[in-house]
Amino acid sequence: MLEIRWHGRGGQGAKTASILLGEAAAAAGKYIQAFPEYGPERMGAPVTSYNRLSDEPIRLNCSVTNPKYVVILDPTLIGSSVDVLDGVGDDGVFLVNTDMSIEDMRKKLGVSDKQDVYVINANKISLETIKRAIPNTPMLGALVRVTNMLSLEDLLEDTRRKLEKKFRNKPEIIDGNMEAITRAYQEVKD
Repeated sequence: MLEIRWHGRGGQGAKTASILLGEAAAAAGKYIQAFPEYGPERMGAPVTSYNRLSDEPIRLNCSVTNPKYVVILDPTLIGSSVDVLDGVGDDGVFLVNTDMSIEDMRKKLGVSDKQDVYVINANKISLETIKRAIPNTPMLGALVRVTNMLSLEDLLEDTRRKLEKKFRNKPEIIDGNMEAITRAYQEVKD
């Protein structure tokens, strides 16, 4: 079973990203869980979302306490009251939305040499593709590349279907998100 924890702020799409990932994995035949955890809903407040993905039925009904993957949509959460390192084992993997180098991000996180760190400038990609700094879909593309849990094609196909329902009259948003996912998949740095 693969466990993922997403950290972001209200309005960045952490909850939406975890749901889109879960739905794409379910469409690809996996068992999934996708759920958020947050306090009062407000723009800019810390938000945590979770995913569990497995080839077998998932019997757990609790928060993800020991994630293998941690996705950080807002690097200002690092070193804040939000402990992005909480419960991550020696084999943990961090995927961070930043323009910092891997070495600088590794120092900022304070992780061990055994833990992997990947970086992607998801804000830049989203600004260039969907014209708004919403890093969730680029982070989805990068996560799929880092984990190999799904094919890029499965993610794109299912996400397009979901976005077409919500944005059927705004094809530029749909196409922009597809481009954002693809670019991040190709550009993530390890």
